[in-house]
Amino acid sequence: MTHKLHSFFMAFGLMLGLAASGVSQAQQLPDFADLVEKYGPAVVNISTSGRRSQAQLPPGLSEDDPFYEFFRRFIPPDQRPGPEGQGRNPRQPQQPGQPAQPRGPLRPFGVGSGFIISADGHIVTNAHVIENADEILVRFTDKRELKAKVIGVDKRSDVAVIKVEASGLPVVKLGKSDKTRVGEWVVAIGSPFGFANTVTAGIVSATARENLSDQNSDAVPFIQTDVAVNPGNSGGPLMNLKGEVIGINSQIFSRTGSFAGISFAIPIDFAMNVATQLQSTGKVVRGRIGVQIQTVTKDVAESLSLAKAQGASVQAIEKDSPAAKAGLEVGDIVLKVDNKVIDGSPDLSRYIRQVKPGTKVTMNVWRAGKPRDVVVTVGELQEEGAVKTAAATTKPEVKTGKLGVAVSELSPEQKKKLKITVGVAIDASDGNALAAGLQPGDAIVRVNNTEITSVKMFNETVAKLDAKKAVAILVKDENGSRLITYRPDEG
Repeated sequence: MTHKLHSFFMAFGLMLGLAASGVSQAQQLPDFADLVEKYGPAVVNISTSGRRSQAQLPPGLSEDDPFYEFFRRFIPPDQRPGPEGQGRNPRQPQQPGQPAQPRGPLRPFGVGSGFIISADGHIVTNAHVIENADEILVRFTDKRELKAKVIGVDKRSDVAVIKVEASGLPVVKLGKSDKTRVGEWVVAIGSPFGFANTVTAGIVSATARENLSDQNSDAVPFIQTDVAVNPGNSGGPLMNLKGEVIGINSQIFSRTGSFAGISFAIPIDFAMNVATQLQSTGKVVRGRIGVQIQTVTKDVAESLSLAKAQGASVQAIEKDSPAAKAGLEVGDIVLKVDNKVIDGSPDLSRYIRQVKPGTKVTMNVWRAGKPRDVVVTVGELQEEGAVKTAAATTKPEVKTGKLGVAVSELSPEQKKKLKITVGVAIDASDGNALAAGLQPGDAIVRVNNTEITSVKMFNETVAKLDAKKAVAILVKDENGSRLITYRPDEG
């Protein structure tokens, strides 16, 4: 009897121990409620409006469809289905004899997220969230809606800063992404498929994921997570358990368009280097030294007697570039820059891009079996169209005329770009002209049957038009020619 009682109490004690262990494990699971309550109001929903060429849409997919943003963001233009299943890059000129594709009126076309970094209304988001937007509307958790203006957009990093006119707004707490550890819990707040202030959680799966961007983008060391991120989450914050923003949710890996267990965020240290410049100057200044580089492979390391596969191999050097003037040579292996170890080409590219032009950096290179130092004065990266600033997008108001457009003479560069010898440039459009598809940047080549060779001829032709009749405008842009017919606004 005593033996049976002893066995019973041992079993009972074991059960209590297992139960206590289960309670302990359950208590260790994170609770995100306080974090979300405190910092959630600093996360906003962003919706954009504008006009899109119908040629960019796949058959049967409306711009109102929640998958439209994913399609636009992740499917290469030349792989998008066109008429009869054929892909066509909408940026390529229209082929002769091909019917022009009309462009619709101003309408909503994008949904994303962002987070407030200053109480006076500065908001960080992804560049692709507000790309091509004519109007940006920001919605807050208290149901307020405010229009935002663009402070700066940097496509290379996919970071943008916008601003609303407000004060006393809640702000996020910025963390240090270089302290992020694989396996730690993280939270995403955003607007997947337009469902504002949605909270999802997961863990950091990896850090410094490279080669996810195209050649015209920066070498972003993405944070990979298994947090559920879907179209509409773009631009929203990735937070750690302290409520600190450690990344900007930017991309997903998926074969279906929806979350598949892999999402990527731009590290906040990297993003804020860009955002701070955009906020203060509206543009981003990057360094360059004028080299083409590749990551050192095991075979290269063995052939050059390197201890391990590490560094960036110089493949080519631009003539008269900072690298050439400093004495760098093709075949050099860059091992360190200012004592920072270079594991591969993305490290070198990223480091130089963030150096202020005019700064001298010391490169430790491997050449002819020996290490040596080379001092390089970093130059400035110059590229057209990589940075869109508030100064470039803010234009003075232009008064439109009888047809609802304001025009100016075409420059020789514009004529060459559009491959035309006649026409006038549209500087502004409104009313029925805007709704019909006339927009700034287009060139008016003909009004009804009259070829337009100058602003004077345009004004004279328009003055003779019957205000009660529709007008046919032959327009030319980078995609080709199209004929637009509409009735001008009365009065």
